[in-house]
Formats: sequence, structure tokens, C-alpha cells
Amino acid sequence: MERENATLLTEFILTGLIYKPELQIPLFLVFLVVYLITMVGNLGLIALICNDAHLHTPMYLLLGNLAFVDAWMSSTVTPKILVNFLIKSKNSKKISFSECIIQLFSFIFSACTECFLLATMAYDRYVAICKPLLYPVIMTNRLCIWLLVLSFVGAVLYASLHIGLLFRLTFCNSNIIHHFYCDIIPLFKISCTDPSINVLVVFISSGSVQVFTILTVFISYTLVLFTVLKKKSVQGIKKAFSTCGAHLLSVSLFFGSLLFMYVRPASAQVDDQDMMDSLFYTVIIPLLNPIIYSLRNKKVLDSLAKMLKRNVQISY
Repeated sequence: MERENATLLTEFILTGLIYKPELQIPLFLVFLVVYLITMVGNLGLIALICNDAHLHTPMYLLLGNLAFVDAWMSSTVTPKILVNFLIKSKNSKKISFSECIIQLFSFIFSACTECFLLATMAYDRYVAICKPLLYPVIMTNRLCIWLLVLSFVGAVLYASLHIGLLFRLTFCNSNIIHHFYCDIIPLFKISCTDPSINVLVVFISSGSVQVFTILTVFISYTLVLFTVLKKKSVQGIKKAFSTCGAHLLSVSLFFGSLLFMYVRPASAQVDDQDMMDSLFYTVIIPLLNPIIYSLRNKKVLDSLAKMLKRNVQISY
């Protein structure tokens, strides 16, 4: 009866990252620069891969899609952060229920897709290093496209599961979300309905996806390590570790923050710590990925140099 008589909320207030008005403009400028660099880096990498026929291979198809997902994730979260930095009043930092659902779906979709892509990229490196002669036969562009399709479809189904279950909850008391975007755990905390089922599904599903993808990465790189150590050539060892180093760094940063955020008891979650973790994988990692992969990839750097040289010649 109490649930029926309560007024259901149609909009929420995001508390954001800070509570000090004097820091809002400086932080707005910082996040604006970060967002612009993120978009230029990721979209530039996609354009580079599309325009260079030499990069139309599985490794770079996967890298281009990772850049697309990073740009998507950053665009899901950062624009709302920037808008809220320009709003001085806490109570004016509103987001409608429908906007919240769309933002949450977009975030879950991009995060899940990135998990699958990182696992697929690890398998690609395993085949390239452990079975180099069979690589063109095993890792074809057709197989790569199928793996990409499965990654995106799996992410859509995963996001739809959580959004569908979210509609069983009601929000009637507090409409203040202690976060800078609509994330699923902060929504559970202000629900009038018992979210135990939702929390259990998040724990099981997130754990399953992350365990599957992390195991794929771990097994792939363990086999790569054994193969590399068998080589007598120091040059070959350096080349193999250089190829995989960027991927391992990206995987460690991304999965580490996700595991800490979603695969732990709800009682252990603190709002401020959650926001710092979320900031890391929604803003920082999409910024770092194109830098990590581009600076450690000779083909990408060569392609960039050729494109710049061609543009300079055209301008003259």
C-alpha cells in the first residue's frame, strides 16, 4: 500500500564529482581537453585504419572497433559531466528517467563490448605468435567479423538484461544519485523496491563475463609467454613482448577497475571510491587506449607518417 501511495519519480539529480563551485570551471576545462583528445585520438585511429589498405587485417579491425567503443563510452558519460560543471546549483543537475535509462544502457553496452574485444584481441595475439604459419588460415577477416558481431550482440543482450530488470524497481523517496552519471549500483541504493535480485544478477552476470574474458586473456598470454621463452632470438622475444605489451597494459587497467567496482559485496562500496573507479574506466582509459596502441605500434605510426606527408604535399 505504501508503494502504491508513493509518488513515483520521473527525474533524478546527479551530485557530480565535486561540491565546490570554485573548482567547477577549472575542472570543466580539464575534462573538455581530455574529451577532445579522446575523440581525436580514437576517431583519428579509426580513420587511419579505414584509409590504409595495409591495416585491413584482423588485428587492426579489432583495434579500430576498440577505438569506436572507447569513443562511444566517453561520449556516453563525459558530455553530461561537462554540462553539470557549468551548473552551479546542485538541484539543477537533473536527468530524466528516460535519459538515465538510455545512458545506463549505453554505458553497459560499451563496457561489455570492450571486455569481449579485449579477449578477442588476446586470442588474435595468441594465434599470431604461437601459430604464425597458420595465422592467415585461422584468423581470417571473416572470422574476425563474426567475432565482432558476437561481441556487439552479446553486449546488447547483456545490457538489455539489466535494463529489463531495472524496470521492476520503483523510485519514490530520494531522487539524488550520488554519482556523475546514471550507474546501476547508485540506482539500486535509492530504490524503494528491494533490489536484492538485481544485485545478485549484476554480481553473477558481471562476474561471469569478466571471469570468461579474463581467463581468455590469461590463457592466451600464458601460451604466448611459453612460446616466446622457447625462442632463442633476443630480437624475437623483444618483438613479441612489444606487440603484446600495449594490450596487457590496457587489459590490466580496464579489468582491474571493473572488478573492483562490480564484483565485490555491496556493503563494501563507498560512493566517493566508486566515483573514482568509474572515472578511471569511463574517462581515463578511453583517453589512454589510442595513445598506448599507437605509440607502441610501428605500422600505425608508419601509416600516420605517410598520411601526414601526403596531406602536406597536397597542401603545397
